[in-house]
Amino acid sequence: MKEKLKKIYDKLLEEYGHQGWWPLLGEYHLKDYSHPKNRNEQFEIIIGALLTQNTAWTSVEKSLANLNKLEALTPDGILELNLDDLKSAIRPSGYNNTKSERLKLLAEWFIKNEGIPSREELLKLKGIGPETADSILLYAYSVPSFVVDAYTRRILSGLGIIEDTINYNDLKNLFENNLSPDFRMFQEFHALLVEHAKRIKSGGKDFLK
Repeated sequence: MKEKLKKIYDKLLEEYGHQGWWPLLGEYHLKDYSHPKNRNEQFEIIIGALLTQNTAWTSVEKSLANLNKLEALTPDGILELNLDDLKSAIRPSGYNNTKSERLKLLAEWFIKNEGIPSREELLKLKGIGPETADSILLYAYSVPSFVVDAYTRRILSGLGIIEDTINYNDLKNLFENNLSPDFRMFQEFHALLVEHAKRIKSGGKDFLK
């Protein structure tokens, strides 16, 4: 399994190159793993991870741009923004009523917690499930916690590596138990799987088969 996963990673990297995720204010940082550089960048990643639930990243970028215009890309900015304005700003991401309330809670939590949270701690927060928690750990805190999404499941299932019924944690462990715990590789691998799935969906060739 180690060889299979490494081969997939190498082929994806050769085909698409470094992805530079997580984008901050729409800018990708190729081969620069020093981000986030400060607490505000951490917070932007965290709220982006929540906003991208059940929607496309292009929609999230619009929401983040709206928040930036309102000077509300910080926890204090989110808390100071009245609820109606917050709902309007994040409307492109969908579920704006629910997500606006959860953003307020996230801002309160972030202000009170300055260290690296545990996965268990994140999962206790309202609206934070396994995928969002792993995204926060991997991209906001550089913790090698592999992110599993629908794209990952679809690709590995199509290659016959996993069963469709595999649960989230088992698939996450498949990666973490067979790859070196390098947050940089985990970031690239996750982003590359997403990029590949999008290409295939738009009619591209699945060269992994």
